[in-house]
Amino acid sequence: MAKKYVVRLDDDERDQLYEVIHKGKAAAYKRKHAQILLQADVEEANWPDPKIADAFGVSVRTVERIRERLCEQGLDAAIHRAKGSGKPRKTDGAQEAHLIALACGVPPEGRSRWTLRLLADQFVELGHIESISHETVRQLLKKRAEALAKT
Repeated sequence: MAKKYVVRLDDDERDQLYEVIHKGKAAAYKRKHAQILLQADVEEANWPDPKIADAFGVSVRTVERIRERLCEQGLDAAIHRAKGSGKPRKTDGAQEAHLIALACGVPPEGRSRWTLRLLADQFVELGHIESISHETVRQLLKKRAEALAKT
């Protein structure tokens, strides 16, 4: 069965991909996508998808999606992650502000300080969110502390 999306890179595109791989500080996924495209190029390596998937530790479907994005949307879209990928945020800015205010407030009676689990439980109990883990609370507080440290 012939491939629907065939990768045919021109010299400029190949140069761009080699630059992503060998120069600067590109994210690991960008480097991997660039390497996948170079191996899928019919003018260069022309590896089959299963071989590319094995070589770079991804699924065959990932190789197919990268190949498809190149053909339909261009080189930039193929190198970068698809829009909307990743997990959506659980909290918004107002909820984060309420969490910080809670953490800065007086701990519950019988406690000398807030714990992450206490904060998460109290945050849910107050109705700010349906559910939240202590780890998410930790990450949010850490992110805000780092932002304050930069100012």
